[in-house]
Amino acid sequence: MMIVITFLGTVSGIPTKERSHPAIVLEYFSKHKETLLFDCGEGTQVQFMKAGISFMQVEKIFITHWHADHFAGLIPLLATYSLEKRKNELKIFAPEATKFVSKILELGYFGLRFKVTPIDVPFSGNEPSLIDETKNYRIFSIPVEHTVPAVAYCFHEKDRWSIDEEKLREKGLKRGRWLRKLKEEGVATYQGQVIRVEEVARIRKGLKVVYTGDTKPCENVVKLSKDADLLIHDGTFLEVDEANGKGHADVAQAAEVAKKANVKRLILTNISRRYTNLMELEERAREIFPSTQVARDLMRVTLRNEIV
Repeated sequence: MMIVITFLGTVSGIPTKERSHPAIVLEYFSKHKETLLFDCGEGTQVQFMKAGISFMQVEKIFITHWHADHFAGLIPLLATYSLEKRKNELKIFAPEATKFVSKILELGYFGLRFKVTPIDVPFSGNEPSLIDETKNYRIFSIPVEHTVPAVAYCFHEKDRWSIDEEKLREKGLKRGRWLRKLKEEGVATYQGQVIRVEEVARIRKGLKVVYTGDTKPCENVVKLSKDADLLIHDGTFLEVDEANGKGHADVAQAAEVAKKANVKRLILTNISRRYTNLMELEERAREIFPSTQVARDLMRVTLRNEIV
């Protein structure tokens, strides 16, 4: 199993020549590839093309909040889907999704050829909400602290059993259809012998990725991000006094969240256009959390799960 994350846009508020509005693609590779989009700022279609990823393959879109720099790309994207004769349903998750998606679809003569399903995401409270689940993964959301209703999202792959070939040989067992039942049910019979999955397999821990969108540092993000493989956090400002009252975090605050949540890796995004020297942002954050990186447009990150 593998996840490839591509940062299509990494700026806060106003785009620059180097940075586009926020949008992150998560490609999940199992038996079949799934393409998920988190936020959809202006210019997202073009960034898809620059990245060499097909936006037609996007099955679900997750909007963190309804500030234009995080959703304005939806309008042309939906129009393109219609022009390209998309048939598959598109699900859009967001706080107040029903309200805002309906308004977007009323803006022009869309004439959609496919179904758009808005899914409302809770934006108050202190506990994660399970908002989507498949055979291979779950997606959770949790409210964050911004100037409008906003949430963070967590993609959490389910744990899997991985068959240990050496253990099979030790027990004189051979591969076959019985192994599928063993992994799915935890127990199976092989030539009259009852085998439990833990006897011949090891756990492959599911990958966990959290994306905060715009937020001040908050305990909800710490809770959602606990032991994550990757935390993608708002890192709009360099200094804390610049962030006060603006619903964003500075890089040191984001690093403190990553440290508190015990994540493996932190990537800072939503960078203010005032900063052109990324090293000063990284160096400040790394004083607190060494495994930190500042995102750049079209940067790719690959995650693979480990057997424990």
